[in-house]
Amino acid sequence: MDIKLRGEIRTGKNDFSGWMKKLSSYYIQKTGMVFFPGTLNVHLIEHKYYFPQDCIRLEKEEYEGKVSVSMIPCKICGKEAYILRTDSDTGKHGYSPEQILEIATNVKLRDEFELKDGDIIEVEVNAGQIIPV
Repeated sequence: MDIKLRGEIRTGKNDFSGWMKKLSSYYIQKTGMVFFPGTLNVHLIEHKYYFPQDCIRLEKEEYEGKVSVSMIPCKICGKEAYILRTDSDTGKHGYSPEQILEIATNVKLRDEFELKDGDIIEVEVNAGQIIPV
């Protein structure tokens, strides 16, 4: 992992949790991981980022849905995880989508690492997996 993205943990809108349950088999097929139904929202302090075109994709046509999802592997607190981004993400709470990381893994990160809103955390990503702005 070459790039460290620093950000503040904040409460999200729980949009991903229902879809993660519903599309669990697709996420397992794409990542090899059974995701906990929910993501950890990290609002970046120092960077914005873009996903490369060759990232892992769950296309809406695969599950007959309306929104495709991009995924890139990362590490948070030393744990393997994925950053998820829907194609329809146009920003949350006034922030551009490039400032927000939605982190998914096989445990509830808040409980596993005693994380809370306001905590500053680093997310590690391979240099070729993300495009910093």
